[in-house]
Amino acid sequence: FVTGMLGTEVQPLANGVSHGYPSVAHTIGLVALSCGAVTMGLLVSSAPKSTTSLHGTPMVAIQPQANILSTRAVAPSQSTSRRVDPIVFRDAATANVARARIYNNVHGGTQAEESHIQSGAESGALWGMMTMMGILGLGVFRWWQGCQHRQSPVRLSEMSAYDVPHEDAWCMASFTGMPQQRTRALHRLGATAEVETTEPKAEAPPRTMRVLSGVQPTGKLTLGNYLGAIKQWVDLQNNPETPTDSLFCVVDLHAITAPHNPKELSEQTRQAAAVYLAAGLDPEKVTIFVQSHVRAHAELCWLLSCATPMNWMERMIQYKEKAVKFGLDVSLGMFEYPVLMAADILLYQTDLVPVGSDQTQHIELTRDVARRFNDLYAKKMKKITKKSRVFREPKSMIVKEGARVMSLLDGTSKMSKSAENDNSRINLLDPPDVIRKKFKRCKTDTFVGLEFDNPERPECTNLLTIYSAVTGKSKQEVADECKDMNWGTFKPMVAEAVIECLAPIQKRYDEIMADPAYLDEVLEKGAAKANAIAERTLEDSYAAMGFLRPTQR
Repeated sequence: FVTGMLGTEVQPLANGVSHGYPSVAHTIGLVALSCGAVTMGLLVSSAPKSTTSLHGTPMVAIQPQANILSTRAVAPSQSTSRRVDPIVFRDAATANVARARIYNNVHGGTQAEESHIQSGAESGALWGMMTMMGILGLGVFRWWQGCQHRQSPVRLSEMSAYDVPHEDAWCMASFTGMPQQRTRALHRLGATAEVETTEPKAEAPPRTMRVLSGVQPTGKLTLGNYLGAIKQWVDLQNNPETPTDSLFCVVDLHAITAPHNPKELSEQTRQAAAVYLAAGLDPEKVTIFVQSHVRAHAELCWLLSCATPMNWMERMIQYKEKAVKFGLDVSLGMFEYPVLMAADILLYQTDLVPVGSDQTQHIELTRDVARRFNDLYAKKMKKITKKSRVFREPKSMIVKEGARVMSLLDGTSKMSKSAENDNSRINLLDPPDVIRKKFKRCKTDTFVGLEFDNPERPECTNLLTIYSAVTGKSKQEVADECKDMNWGTFKPMVAEAVIECLAPIQKRYDEIMADPAYLDEVLEKGAAKANAIAERTLEDSYAAMGFLRPTQR
């Protein structure tokens, strides 16, 4: 039986057809399979059947040998037994009939019980025949498949090592090399080979990773925004080893979650976009747009809000911090803005999101929201939408070391553009004299020398980190250079390094702001490209949730 299965299932025997007939080995395999099927059917039909009567009591205790009748049969209501001489029958079927007759004689059974035993034997024979016919039918089907391949040329690019006999399998180790050896292997099978002279088709290129990030336009962008985000976007854009499809937006919808000045929001949005371009982002390589210019952000935020449990929002750390700061004036938008952030990311099927270590909680929430939406709606509507997933689950792209810039007045707090004291930060557009004054007044300590990573000296670590980031020097190089310096020497040095770093950005910024038509064109094209991607995801979201969408004319 096993030999027959191998003979009918191995593909080379089905493909190795010559002159319109299956191979000899294939035909032999079919014959062996047929013999195995007949044997299995006979074994099944002649196997011992149940030894339980219609009343559920044991008829005969079967010995290990199927054709030996037991010498004791216990009646259901008697404590004694009648002796019967051991009898050896020629086969198990005869023993079964004898058992039924003895049972009737001993217990006064009826003819129905003997008929029950006989019907069991007939059922066994029926099942045996069905098994035999099923296996035989499988063999005939595989043989017929072999016939359908007659006179069909065998393409070398479609063959594998399993398509040739074992002794020729070595020449199939590579699909692109040694075509002559493969041709000889086919001729040994007697097949007609059509040798391909063209190179195999190249595989589809892998999907380009999509990156999304943005900065709020509230206040003035700081050195922390540049070193921690924008500079890293530029490095990512210009890295030929990791090509990405990147989108960078000015997230003005997030800017209104806290109290803001409506008269300044529009101009601050334009300034933020101009800083993107001045810092080195190329609109020919990346997409730059304003968040509110793509309406799908707000729409998807509402859809996701209806699928997100409230207790997920209550455990967000930043909301708790803002609630303490604003008290009763904290807005519902501040409570729900992580859902808007999730909508921003999921709307573009984002793969990677550049974030700092303090933002990983938001990415995990985004992944949870995407997974929940897919489970609640996408999988249930698969028959209608033809998709089992609406959103791709993004991953965090942790920014490189040294990108986190702290306040100049408190080395344990992040440099923030919304801080009340302007001396706590370096604004990207601060003139050189202002930058020098801010570094001169920044908080320091009374320790001798300068060093990294001393928990008692957070301000020292922060200033050394800024100096390393703006000069491009490694942490070890900065440590060796500044270990014996005092604050009077180091502060002016780091101030001048920052001024030199920001000078070309400030110059380019002035040029862009002097040409508003160019800035508007960049934002318009970026919004159109972003909207084309966002609309597809938004429509899939509406369809998954069961909305009736307007017909397109």
